[in-house]
Amino acid sequence: MQNEPINTASIIQFIQKVKSADNSRAKEVKLDITNAKNLAYTLGIVMSRLEGDLEKLLVKQTDGSNEVIEVKLDSGNSW
Repeated sequence: MQNEPINTASIIQFIQKVKSADNSRAKEVKLDITNAKNLAYTLGIVMSRLEGDLEKLLVKQTDGSNEVIEVKLDSGNSW
């Protein structure tokens, strides 16, 4: 299953809205329910994708690496 591109427009709109509010020293940012739902769904998709990518990375790292590390202590005699 290939990852389809994520439409991040709602995240970008939110960030721009926050920047604008910050520049005008507003004390709050309001979102209508449609924009809030779009933002929530987009963030959910982004987080799910990141979690899935992390899972794949961890599985890939642990699959073929039965690496053995050996440590020898010689009480500092060879210093």
